[in-house]
Amino acid sequence: MSLLDVRVPAVLLRIDRNPFHHGTLGAVRSLGRAGVEVHVVADSPESPVRASRFTHRLHPPPPPGAAPGDIAAALRRVASRIGRPAVLIPMDDASAIAAGRLREELAPAYLLPRQPGTLPEHVADKARLAEVCAAAGVPHPVTLIPDSAREAAAAAWRLGLPVVAKWSRPWLVPAGSGLRSTVLLRSAREARDLFLRTAEAGSALLLQAFLPPGRDLDWFCHGYADRTGALRAGGTGRKMLAWPRGAGLTTVGRWTPNPQVRAPAERLTGELGYRGILDLDFRRCDRTGRYHLLDFNPRPGAQFRLFADSAGLDVVRALHLDLTHRPLPDGAPLPGREFVVENYAPLTALGTAPQGRELAWYAADDRAPGRAMWALWTRHVAGRLADRLRRRVAPAAAPTPPAAPRLVRQPGPPDLSPGLTHRPTDDEKASSC
Repeated sequence: MSLLDVRVPAVLLRIDRNPFHHGTLGAVRSLGRAGVEVHVVADSPESPVRASRFTHRLHPPPPPGAAPGDIAAALRRVASRIGRPAVLIPMDDASAIAAGRLREELAPAYLLPRQPGTLPEHVADKARLAEVCAAAGVPHPVTLIPDSAREAAAAAWRLGLPVVAKWSRPWLVPAGSGLRSTVLLRSAREARDLFLRTAEAGSALLLQAFLPPGRDLDWFCHGYADRTGALRAGGTGRKMLAWPRGAGLTTVGRWTPNPQVRAPAERLTGELGYRGILDLDFRRCDRTGRYHLLDFNPRPGAQFRLFADSAGLDVVRALHLDLTHRPLPDGAPLPGREFVVENYAPLTALGTAPQGRELAWYAADDRAPGRAMWALWTRHVAGRLADRLRRRVAPAAAPTPPAAPRLVRQPGPPDLSPGLTHRPTDDEKASSC
């Protein structure tokens, strides 16, 4: 008999267009295996999630950048087809922010954690997160918010190159723009040029002090803050491999208990009154040993299935149990367990894992998504290689006359403009951490 209330279906909402989002598949399998009817509101007809035996139905989502009213209308259409209340689980930042704003409007068709409606947006906004960390005493990289291209160049010099550039609200960055939510800049000119694309990105540009990555420096914490505020399920883990290297998604993660990572997660949850699933990213400063919070994601992390304990409890199941007023089982943690994304770390996926391993795509009881992923991934990689080859061949086929030489003076560090907005932490005085 399932611990979950199988009379209550689940609706997974993802506005981001990403057919390779393995976290969605993990949520489908976690709930589906427990007997819950799982509906997925997401795009990508070729997505491997469609092939899962645990996906009850795939529904079209609202378009990227949709207004809250359009998102509410799409969810009401899904609710009318289901015909009974369902647990709503946002799978990306845009969905989590919309669900927070629309909680009262969507009730009673959807069950959501009770918390201030703007809180998911507050913690997902990179600029506000710096302020939250400063107020809570949680270490956070020194952050500057320039008001002009000149100030962006000044901020890069002040922080010390290289510098991390982030868009305050990355979910607003338009697809196909070539802009990334986070990028490492190596010159003041790059900072100035990136600032000039602020209007296109849709939110403010942040420049942060760079904490170099390294072995055992990147960590994450997943959890579910229940109706009482207690942090349940989940755990802390080390990011063994990432793509892109040093700054991207976790391709190999290992469950590794770390009180220094869990403590700030519990502190923030309590002080903010946060309720629901959270995914926090940390980087330890190799010089000071302090763990700096880099991101607060108000939804499941893609590797959340790493933290399935001996009772099978993970953050998605914890959410469903709590919102349907079911007790959460007391399972034992499984430290040493690994999570591997096969298309990014195929050799690791073929190796041994003495403490157990979960693969993002392959599952013995649900093989079709793995096959669909490899077919789609092969086409994706082939297309990327073809594009790269065309870019290399095009200049040779159609040469352009050389530009006249121009004398370029190498600028020194410009003066910091007094208008530069400063978001310091208590590590302001440290040279790099």
